[in-house]
Amino acid sequence: MTSLPSPQQFSARAIGPARQVALEFVAETGSTNADLLARTPRLAGPVLLMAGHQSAGRGRSGRTWQSAAGASLTFSLAWKFQRALPQLVGLPLAVGVAIADALRGSGVQAQLKWPNDVLLDGQKLAGVLIETSAAPDGVWAVVGIGINLALPPALAARIDTAAAALPPQATDRDALLAALLNALAQTLTDFDAAGLAPFIPRWNALHAWRGQAVAVLDQGQVRQQGTALGIDDVGRLLIDTADGQIAVLSGDVSLRRLEA
Repeated sequence: MTSLPSPQQFSARAIGPARQVALEFVAETGSTNADLLARTPRLAGPVLLMAGHQSAGRGRSGRTWQSAAGASLTFSLAWKFQRALPQLVGLPLAVGVAIADALRGSGVQAQLKWPNDVLLDGQKLAGVLIETSAAPDGVWAVVGIGINLALPPALAARIDTAAAALPPQATDRDALLAALLNALAQTLTDFDAAGLAPFIPRWNALHAWRGQAVAVLDQGQVRQQGTALGIDDVGRLLIDTADGQIAVLSGDVSLRRLEA
């Protein structure tokens, strides 16, 4: 069994807003997102819950997040915003920037794929799932993150997309978790204060498919094709098509790169 970190060992690594986050580590659970969502009415402050293994991890649009004990870093961070729910549009993009920045600080040249994937060498390294719960004085957001530390054959066989894992020199789980917590806590604080605007140029600079031909799929059917540009002021993906520029909302659509 993979050993779990001690909350105390992270206290010296926490900086800025991360110091207010309560840390919890469990060997196994179904879903850290589901666990924290159920607890939001009783939470007194932000909580990070990490699981050595998730047996029912969730991805976007009801998909399953495949993970394996010792090969994945899976955790959720519950954070209460003063903003109303409609003002949290674009939050997954800001979270993506935080993850990419933390990874790049560890020497991993991560990039971003709209709307909520982190790529390495064009393949999916990490995913984000954000779920919300109303509170009397704001909105709780539970930010779920899964990162591939390694890709053993059994795990790779269960993943239905081209996947990447961290290079060996960047797989110190505890150091990575501390860097991610610091980056996320600062990002969520900044987003609550200023929204998506400060993150737009940062996201666009990390955009993996900028200038590349892409297709927008809805329930498996191609709806639009064109050249990916960047995101606009509300986080929509801008695409240059034969009929002019369009802005795509995330919803349940997905994005696929077209081969040249």
